[in-house]
Amino acid sequence: MEINNFGVEEWLNTWEKSAKYDISQSSIDALTLKELCELDGTSIADFFERLSEVPMDYGWIEGSEEFKTLVASLYKTVSPENILQTNGCTGANLLTLYALIEPGDHVVSMLPTYQQLYDIPKSLGAFVDFVELKEENHWEIDLEVMRTKIKPSTKMICLNSANNPTGTLLDKETLLAIVDMARSVNAYILVDEVYAPLTDEGEFVSIVDLYEKGIATNSLSKTYSIPGVRIGWTATHSEVAEIFRKYRDYTMICGGVLSDELAIQALRNKDKILERNRKIVENNLNILKEWVADEPRVSLVFPHYVSTSFIKLSIPQDDHSFCIDLLKDTGVLLVPGAAFDLPQHARLGYCCKEETLRKGLQLLSEYLRKFD
Repeated sequence: MEINNFGVEEWLNTWEKSAKYDISQSSIDALTLKELCELDGTSIADFFERLSEVPMDYGWIEGSEEFKTLVASLYKTVSPENILQTNGCTGANLLTLYALIEPGDHVVSMLPTYQQLYDIPKSLGAFVDFVELKEENHWEIDLEVMRTKIKPSTKMICLNSANNPTGTLLDKETLLAIVDMARSVNAYILVDEVYAPLTDEGEFVSIVDLYEKGIATNSLSKTYSIPGVRIGWTATHSEVAEIFRKYRDYTMICGGVLSDELAIQALRNKDKILERNRKIVENNLNILKEWVADEPRVSLVFPHYVSTSFIKLSIPQDDHSFCIDLLKDTGVLLVPGAAFDLPQHARLGYCCKEETLRKGLQLLSEYLRKFD
């Protein structure tokens, strides 16, 4: 089986530990273990004292009953038995594609998007057609273009909302139009929803609440600020969940007792996490907007209150080498757009600590002046 190198992960694995000012990440500033445990007033000592005599066995294979119930409550039409715990959203996407895509299948994907959503289908022998998002259209999906890509043989439509790396959102009206296309050919729709927006503006709705063959994947990594727990899930209806169960046994036994407990702690206290993270997003997005307004070599379609943004660079150098030079000379880390198959851009993760963002943007601007 042939598969392309995973551009974003390969880049971060190579460079992120060298960064002094990491403004590349797409998560919201991660909670510490202490902060997570103390969300409900529980001390970290009490939290782990309670767990100290719990056997470190496999625990719940598909996720504990409480975990599944808490996740199901995030949706309108999903029952707890149809929630399957995975190793992050990456694991949820892998499970979905491994279980459903076969050689010769036809898949439609947006571009740019998370590389898993098109390169895994290709590696499994599927044919992938792209609906390219255009910056001049504010990275919004063109439904008429998508309609031309759908075939009677289309097995799955792969989407990402909000989009990584652009931060743009598929609203309910758009998703309903895509559901109509998928239903006409009996295709699945996979939506990686790990970047749920932290605002009530617009109308975010999960695909699983709109379509019987909709598959929502998500995790606690981005919106909930605990990527290190490595817990995600698939949310589907019963027919799809039964298919996934068989394939899941080959990809993951369990998330582990401790990770499940930490996931439950986050989900029990999700309102407190979301309140914290809304403040970070709003504050840092304002900082980013002010910086873009004053930086002549950068333009940006602003994200929809999610933790990733995709700047366009007006420079006489390719983005890949620029990002390496920037890191080596200043300690500032971005992800080059080439990692998303869209050169002369860069992913800028603005939801880090405020002081890191401010210093990173200052150094980036100073570095860009060499091209003036």
